[in-house]
Amino acid sequence: MKPIPASTRGVRLAPLALLLLATACDTGSPAATAHAPSLPAVKLAATGGFSATVRRTSHGIPHVLAQDYAGLGYGYGYAFAQDNLCELAQIVVTVSAQRSQYFGPDATYPATLVGNIPNLKSDFFYQSINDAGTVEALVAQAPPRGPSAEVRELVRGYVAGYNRYLRETGVDALPDPRCRGAAWVRPLTELDLFRRYYQLSLLASSGAFLTSIVDAQPPGPLPDGALPVPLTLPDVLPAGAIPKATDLGMGSNAIGLGREGTRNGNGMVLGNPHFPWEGSERFYQVHLTLPGQLDVSGASLLGVPAVLIGHNAHVAWSHTVSTGFRFTPYELKLVPGSPTTYLYNGQLQQMTPRPTTVLARKADGTLEPRTHTFYWTRFGPMFDFPAGYMTWNALTGYAFRDVNATNFRVLDQFLAMNRAGSVDELRQAQDYWQGIPWVNTVAADDQGRAFYADSAVVPHVTDEMVARCVLSPVALLVYQSAKLPVLDGTRADCEWGTDADAVEPGMFGPGRMPHLVRQDYVTNSNDSYWLSNPAQPLTGYDRIIGDENAARSLRTRLGLKLVQGRLAGTDGLEGQRFTLEQLQTVMFNNRNHSGELLRDGTVALCKRTPFILAEDGRLVDVRAACPVLEKWNLRGDLDSAGGVLWRQFIARIVPVTGGPYLVPFLPTDPVNTPRGLNTLHPQVVQALGGAVQVMRDRGLPLDVSPGTVQRAHRNEARIPYHGCGDPEGCFNAMGGRLLPDYTYVPFLGTSFVMAVSFTDAGPVGRSVLAYSQSSSPASPYFADQTWLFSRKQWVDMRFTEADIASDPELSVTLLQE
Repeated sequence: MKPIPASTRGVRLAPLALLLLATACDTGSPAATAHAPSLPAVKLAATGGFSATVRRTSHGIPHVLAQDYAGLGYGYGYAFAQDNLCELAQIVVTVSAQRSQYFGPDATYPATLVGNIPNLKSDFFYQSINDAGTVEALVAQAPPRGPSAEVRELVRGYVAGYNRYLRETGVDALPDPRCRGAAWVRPLTELDLFRRYYQLSLLASSGAFLTSIVDAQPPGPLPDGALPVPLTLPDVLPAGAIPKATDLGMGSNAIGLGREGTRNGNGMVLGNPHFPWEGSERFYQVHLTLPGQLDVSGASLLGVPAVLIGHNAHVAWSHTVSTGFRFTPYELKLVPGSPTTYLYNGQLQQMTPRPTTVLARKADGTLEPRTHTFYWTRFGPMFDFPAGYMTWNALTGYAFRDVNATNFRVLDQFLAMNRAGSVDELRQAQDYWQGIPWVNTVAADDQGRAFYADSAVVPHVTDEMVARCVLSPVALLVYQSAKLPVLDGTRADCEWGTDADAVEPGMFGPGRMPHLVRQDYVTNSNDSYWLSNPAQPLTGYDRIIGDENAARSLRTRLGLKLVQGRLAGTDGLEGQRFTLEQLQTVMFNNRNHSGELLRDGTVALCKRTPFILAEDGRLVDVRAACPVLEKWNLRGDLDSAGGVLWRQFIARIVPVTGGPYLVPFLPTDPVNTPRGLNTLHPQVVQALGGAVQVMRDRGLPLDVSPGTVQRAHRNEARIPYHGCGDPEGCFNAMGGRLLPDYTYVPFLGTSFVMAVSFTDAGPVGRSVLAYSQSSSPASPYFADQTWLFSRKQWVDMRFTEADIASDPELSVTLLQE
């Protein structure tokens, strides 16, 4: 490893404005008929070795330059390991089913959608996948079902780069104290990374139901003469009873602007994913250049050697978590006395037991084998989900079918998007690979066109199928409450359908999925495709993809208002249409839309009702809250006095029976309704009293500001952060964990923020990675961007060779082996 003189730095060539498509096709696949434009042969490493140049600019952002895909992965893997080796090493322990071995079976780890997962259950889940050779079989397929030569080379190089850093540094000398000298840190294999990508594909489906799949066991025999006790079903399931990515904080905002929405007449994109600040779903910022084939800048999830959210010379894009389901349960009718025998199409079928064994550390440090048995059906594994009343009993059971179980197209999908030269080519890439597992896409290009698509993988379950296959009381309850189809597992005609243009059987093809191209704008903030642009609602799609003519979230409505106000020139900023600087301002203006809609009514309620009987029976004097709320600036800035009190109030009125609004939702005015606070509703009145009382119980002044109680911990520093909770209707949504001292630490929320404008001279980008580039407390990049985020400051996304060379903190490293 040695520095390179400035005079020998490589020169970036113009990126190829073509799509990366399959170098081989499985002719038995429906997608084999898709058009694949001719491309230059993949640039393979001539000797099997690796070579890359890593230029780091301010805040540790690596710009990797190589002459082939293996070298590109090599440089990326090395740079990433310098910053986040411990995180990826722990991910590898998880997908290798070794958490119980190293950390104990009873310990837990945080998972994005489902809270803390016990190590033993996690190990059983992933070991069952590994025992079946699932990933190995998927990797062995030809493209487009399996990985392309480019992806294989990227992964080969990434593994070599990571392993070189580990070899040079040594486990015992790693700078990150969290894994220094740890027995669980080892060199990577290509299979480790491929298992990681499969884990990401399952994140919003099997991964979200991991414990329910592990918990599913046949019921014991009933006593002689006893009859099964029928379930007592409620009228409706509580909100969130069926976990979806969009219900559990996993969300995002994105705005795509076309020529009619920008001052310079070119495209512009704002990306604002709301992902975890800790754990396996953090982002890492990078710039990858392969002259003549690839030049892309943005962010990836840990261990992924392609840009997931970013831009190239011609198109920029971001993603938001989609509302579509990636799975369906199947309700099975079981044979009395034999709960592993089920009826299918008039025939009896036996479940297949799949035992799996892992090693678990005992209290004395020795290891013992632990064994668990999964039960598989023709649809997938059995699962047990009491919250949704899908429980395995003597007569009925539920199998879990996952549309992403065969999706190994993810990395090729994003690599193809990295090389797209326009929104048209971006869409072609999505239509060909069909590998996006659970997100929408919002994009814009240098021709001034804005693009929205929900092209994520969705089971082929039409509304007509729901009408004839969702029949039982449990299935009807779940569908009524969560719109999740629980299908009749006794009939072949309730198997998933397929489309001729689908790459895999059982999923909707791209022709059945929503998309939109506009000259003004498109947006998404985790509601369905319906109101991507209110001037052109998208309708007529099957309900499993998303809802239509239904109320939007406060964050969705605020996102639309931010754009509409700018284009109308009514938002207080100069002129009409967006400049890049105004897009940045809009991102962090921290407007609280619930406050804009409901604060005045709350103040009137406060003044009219000075004493309120709270739910716990205490009489609360709320008079001091009235002037605090009246003076509050309706924002979630660091100094927004009263913002914390408002959060407590909103948290109590969100679940109000019948809703807290005076004006109901109107499909003809979806951006502005519902609105107006129903101050006569007794739960609304109690909510105000409860909010005031909880602040006093915690010893917090009623006018305390978010910057006082919202703190990101970075070593000894406590960095204040702005933003507010999703229920409050903040675009800059920040979900925090409440600590015993009544302060919040960030968990889910604004993570990688990117604003990109195309100009006649090329793309200009600004970004901030809110939790900083490195997760290591020993790194100089552990807290630097967190301070920038706190101050609403941004980083220049240096894209051209001149931009990179002019960075005052530039360092250059040549890697070769």
